[in-house]
Amino acid sequence: MSFTLPEYRHPDFSSEPFVSAPEARTVPAPADGVAPEGYHSTSMYPEYFKRGGVWRLAEESRMDSSVVVRENGRLDVVENRNLRAGDAVIVGRSERGTEGIFVHTEGFKAEDGSARDAFLFRQGRSRETSYARDYDRLTELLGYERDHGRVIWVMGPAFAFDEGARKAMQALIGNGYVHALLAGNALATHDLEAALLHTALGQDIYTGQSQPNGHYNHLDVINKVRSCGSIPAFIAKYGLDDGIMCACVNHGVPFVLTGSIRDDGPLPEVYADVYEGQAAMRAQIRTATTVICLATMLHTIAAGNMTPSFRVTGDGTVRPVYLYTVDADEFVVNKLLDRGSLAATTIVTNVQDFIRTVARGLNVIA
Repeated sequence: MSFTLPEYRHPDFSSEPFVSAPEARTVPAPADGVAPEGYHSTSMYPEYFKRGGVWRLAEESRMDSSVVVRENGRLDVVENRNLRAGDAVIVGRSERGTEGIFVHTEGFKAEDGSARDAFLFRQGRSRETSYARDYDRLTELLGYERDHGRVIWVMGPAFAFDEGARKAMQALIGNGYVHALLAGNALATHDLEAALLHTALGQDIYTGQSQPNGHYNHLDVINKVRSCGSIPAFIAKYGLDDGIMCACVNHGVPFVLTGSIRDDGPLPEVYADVYEGQAAMRAQIRTATTVICLATMLHTIAAGNMTPSFRVTGDGTVRPVYLYTVDADEFVVNKLLDRGSLAATTIVTNVQDFIRTVARGLNVIA
């Protein structure tokens, strides 16, 4: 079955209350990194602002940010910490047009109110839920996105501990289903350890058996990468061609590695400053059309909070952004829904099994 994007229905701004609605007001930011009192905080949904008598869409959005009106009239969605003193920030706390602000939550619903896609508030997702249709829809979506969109994968280190999962992800990268990878120091470290030594945290990635002095393995790998100066240089020096990081380097897929206070090393490419890391993540996500988050609660929440529910394409078409979150823990996958990312499709399963199922559905592994 071929995949078809749902049609976006713009609000009818020729009707009330839009016609008689006031202009959206702005107030200057009082200082760098400080929003004015009463600032409007953005959501994941398409948001329109009445300026100069015209309702205009803020095209690049994300949750929990402010809207700045530039001198040329452009609407920029800016994290509050990135505001500059004097920025014209839109203010108003009502979202149904009465203050010149309208949040459009039903753009991808059919006229009869039914959903055309899985773009819905999903409840009751658990280990007992049947996910057969979700897998089918995801493989259909990925087949479409490989040629028409941009798929971002957000990954925890669980993949690096399993030989089959690493091979499945490597095959997805090699076949064009991955356009960027967001992860932490651990995923990259243990994947490179597996490529060099066939272990992750000193355990064989197939048998699970601990190796003699294996607790040194990941530290030795970090040390070797740091001595090489970069991950690509390390891969080249040791002639590696196995696993997730090798596939990203060999196929030119960008990756963003963001650190934490518990990291060993870290690897040279890891962002130590969390806000620099967040900015690098957003630089990738701002052009994403599908985001798939796997076995990493904090990275999932971070990515989900900066992923809008829509994207404006080059020809002006508004299309949905699909967000998947997969984990063996029900709490983790539902956490994103609790934070307001209502368009997430959640799957409760072992991510190592998940990635193999997806890869087989796309016929990139046997």
